Amino acid sequence: MYSDFAARLATTMWPDFDQTPERSTETPEITDVSTVVVDGNFPWTIVTLETDAGVTGIGEAYPSPGVHEVITDYLQPVLRGENPLDVERLYHLMRESLSGRGSQQGMGTIAISGVELALWDAAGKILEQPVYQLLGGKMREEVRLYADCHAGEGMVEAALDEQPTEAYEAAAYANAARSAVDDGFEIVKFDLDVPSGREIDTLARHFDGPEIEHKRALVEAVTDEVGDEAEVAVDLHWNFSVEAAEKLCRALEPYDLAWVEDPIPPENADAMAELNRSVSQALLTGENCYGRHGFRDLLEQQAVSFVAPDIPKTGGIAETKKIGELADTYYTTLTPHNVGSPVATMAGVHVGATVPNFLALEYHARDVPWWDDLVDSDEPLIQNGRITVPDEPGLGIELDWDVVEEHRKT
Repeated sequence: MYSDFAARLATTMWPDFDQTPERSTETPEITDVSTVVVDGNFPWTIVTLETDAGVTGIGEAYPSPGVHEVITDYLQPVLRGENPLDVERLYHLMRESLSGRGSQQGMGTIAISGVELALWDAAGKILEQPVYQLLGGKMREEVRLYADCHAGEGMVEAALDEQPTEAYEAAAYANAARSAVDDGFEIVKFDLDVPSGREIDTLARHFDGPEIEHKRALVEAVTDEVGDEAEVAVDLHWNFSVEAAEKLCRALEPYDLAWVEDPIPPENADAMAELNRSVSQALLTGENCYGRHGFRDLLEQQAVSFVAPDIPKTGGIAETKKIGELADTYYTTLTPHNVGSPVATMAGVHVGATVPNFLALEYHARDVPWWDDLVDSDEPLIQNGRITVPDEPGLGIELDWDVVEEHRKT
């Protein structure tokens, strides 16, 4: 073989030549896994994974009761002593260890996802490579984010019951959209399953004409405000029937929305496909789907234009990349859901850097003024609606643990 000949020739001409790079013969081991919950706009469960290599990996699990106990009582004993570089093997080991206890979906998968993020961060730090490089390299230098705006300050006022009938008026939506667009976001999203000030039976999933008109007026206010400066998307949080969602989508046709998110409950791919065939708007769903198998029916039936897995919920970084690759075979776009801290957000950045059919990552914390303070950095992560893909090892960020402790949920 030519390579053997070249090696012998090099050794003959340069006796000190060694084609094998030096590397440590010691195998790193996991020594501990723990969690801390940060009291953000959601309870952000931060995972720390300690190794005997002097490296700590950080991850994040989707907000869910019981996740701390699953990680510390079940997953930590399984992982202690294992090689943190074997990320995919350990992912399957965790699933096997929780077999029958939610390892396919639900709380078990959420716990596994949080640890998986920490494993990738630790592996990248040990190998001195960014996570995107371990996933095959990056396709883009920046990852675009879209701003989940709700209704700006009106959302908070409604939650406090200070202005229950005024909080969801069109002006609040328009003001929130203007603020996000001025900050550089090119896609903004708003909730439409919000009170209109009328008494209705929401459990029936049927909204009458005045209710649909209220939601149409909200969309009109936002699109009139931003014009061509940004795309506008809306979220319905599974609160409609096929019949009601179809009527609402037709009422919103003049506004050229980027997508309509979760118009009907998430369990029935057949119903979503039926709705998709009957309306002109692009549909998006996926935050309540787990793993590749949870997206298979949606993609095979081409029931949506966008899939939105939540990385710290659906299985983690590698599983989300596989979901994106599966979606790409159906020419469907990946737009991950994200309600997390900077840790979950950076996991999304590394996925977005490596997946060709990626559009944008959700940013859900515009109402958390100390979100950036969680990161040990002098510069904000998000600039002009984008995050630069980092070249630092692992996820590319370190947390300021003093700030974490300050906002720790007791």
